[in-house]
Amino acid sequence: MFGKDEHGVHILRRRSEDAPVEAGVMAPLAEGRPITGEVISLEQRKDVPFLFDVKTVLEDPHPESRQTETSGGDGPARVASDKYRKGWDAIWGRRGTPSRDVN
Repeated sequence: MFGKDEHGVHILRRRSEDAPVEAGVMAPLAEGRPITGEVISLEQRKDVPFLFDVKTVLEDPHPESRQTETSGGDGPARVASDKYRKGWDAIWGRRGTPSRDVN
């Protein structure tokens, strides 16, 4: 563990003794919230109590939607689709367009 914020606990992990060290965020499962990665279980090591053995309980249900800095993403995450923007404009008007006076 090397940090904590509103997203969860920031950890370093290694999938096997031969694998590289990876950074990740570990967050508890919460009822009603989607699973946003793999589900793991932790077992504290007896020989080194500040280390844990990690077992994957459920693989990431959407691995194709995950992109890391090392995977060569094409830019920032796209959080709004064109359809969403058109709906927003239909309700609220375009940015910079003066609103109509309802009175």
